[in-house]
Amino acid sequence: MKVFLLGCGNIGRFLAKAAQDMDEVEEIIINDNHPEFIIDFISSLTKACLVDSFELIDDVDLVVEAASQEAARMILPMALSKGKDIMVLSVGALVDDDFREECRRLSKENGGRIMIPSGALCGGDGLRSAAVAGLNEVELISTKGPKSLKGVKYLEDKGIDVEAIETKTVLFRGSAREAVRLFPKNVNVSATVSLLGVGFDRTMVTVILDPEAKDNSHELIAHGDFGTIHAKTSNRPFPENPATSYLAALSAVSALRRIISNEWIGI
Repeated sequence: MKVFLLGCGNIGRFLAKAAQDMDEVEEIIINDNHPEFIIDFISSLTKACLVDSFELIDDVDLVVEAASQEAARMILPMALSKGKDIMVLSVGALVDDDFREECRRLSKENGGRIMIPSGALCGGDGLRSAAVAGLNEVELISTKGPKSLKGVKYLEDKGIDVEAIETKTVLFRGSAREAVRLFPKNVNVSATVSLLGVGFDRTMVTVILDPEAKDNSHELIAHGDFGTIHAKTSNRPFPENPATSYLAALSAVSALRRIISNEWIGI
């Protein structure tokens, strides 16, 4: 299998290293906005090569986006129009209803599949199943420490210094649509929950800052005809990037393994 990887930041490197060790992966073609920072890393992988264009997408079996919502909005239509399977990590890009429907149309017409890892949250499988019978309410409560929320423009614009807050504080409560827009690098998981359940407008998201928090936690609460889901995941921050949970990076590697092996347990 040949893989085209867009984005070689912290999670992109984590994925590339994992793919390097997978026997089924023959080649990892990498494109990144800042190639000067990853030349040494690329040279450490025997299967990887660095490219500055997207021409080689025609020759790969799988496209992986690990860059940003903006990058996802660019690469999704490109890959799907060519009938390529694409794994998307910046799932918040799909918050735009028209864009999401266009991607679905391209997928149906050309045969390429859109694949989204479970991310930093447990319970998504149950939510997806419960949605078949109908859901009355879905809520996601995300609690993070100061390091995980440092640099969020929405908070800076409001004059909120996350490192000065001394008690557990609710920083945001609203729809998943708003949460994805205001916290594009912090609550991507709310987009996944929305797609699995009742959509971006009916999914409620609460973002809490806990100055004592050592982990990033996500609490999924859902009610419907099936009963009730209450799933809490406590994630250690990803070592190289505290804004991301370690489990999110692991879920990307796990998804890549499932795609390569064509094995779908728990679907």
